[in-house]
Amino acid sequence: MSEFVLLSEAVEAVMSDGDAVAMEGFTHLIPHAAGHEVIRQGRRDLTLIRMTPDIIYDQLIGMGCAARLVFSWGGNPGVGSLHRFRDAVERDWPIPLEIEEHSHAAMANAYDAGAAGLPFAVFRGYRGAELAQVNPAIKSITCPYTEEKLACVPSIRADVAVVHAQKANARGDVLFEGIVGVQKEAVLGAKRSIVTVEEIVDEFEGTGPNAVILPHWTVGYIAVVPGGAHPSYAHGYYTRDNGFYKMWDEVSRDRDSFRAWIKQHVLEGGPQDFARHAAAA
Repeated sequence: MSEFVLLSEAVEAVMSDGDAVAMEGFTHLIPHAAGHEVIRQGRRDLTLIRMTPDIIYDQLIGMGCAARLVFSWGGNPGVGSLHRFRDAVERDWPIPLEIEEHSHAAMANAYDAGAAGLPFAVFRGYRGAELAQVNPAIKSITCPYTEEKLACVPSIRADVAVVHAQKANARGDVLFEGIVGVQKEAVLGAKRSIVTVEEIVDEFEGTGPNAVILPHWTVGYIAVVPGGAHPSYAHGYYTRDNGFYKMWDEVSRDRDSFRAWIKQHVLEGGPQDFARHAAAA
């Protein structure tokens, strides 16, 4: 059953060193505020899971929170590379980072299997691809009915799922609108979950495109963090801060400038900063 708490309380309650953590959100509703709280609380040795790791995972990796990354694409969307991610893989800074790379289709199916409580996902994929040569988690299975050879990967059932949504009601149901990724599946498959939201409403009225509701009995902790997806956008609330993504490319290239930015905007900042940034975006 969902419970309303402060974001700091939610992270402290559900996330421990060594956990497998999935922070999902596609294009918008990326849980940046929650990621910053993980950095502030100094979590270590995490396995980070995300289909499209971008700036928030770059920050977590650069601060030494992650020992392993499971992903299907990584970059600063529309700008270029993730420099802290590259530094960790290529130079072991600040600590070595193990990577497990998949295709988008593989991870989407793995999340779906996790939500269904299945041990692995089966799909048509990786035909003619070489990724299986470097990722032993990618295997094949023969269909018992048609003898077709299919790809399979382990399901994703994270210790903790972290997502951002537009609204929660007083009962603790959560509403996502706009472009949806695998947030629903990540939460349903995880042992524990944190959802940050823009606001609490009495009822969900006039829902927009692709509306998805997670009922209260599927959600762990809910924290109200207006602007909590910045610099990504929240459909119906604020736009994408394109200038931030460009700025991050410069700041993150250098270890010292990266650490200085984190100190000023994360370690000495807090969730209250997000509403201000989102209002200006």
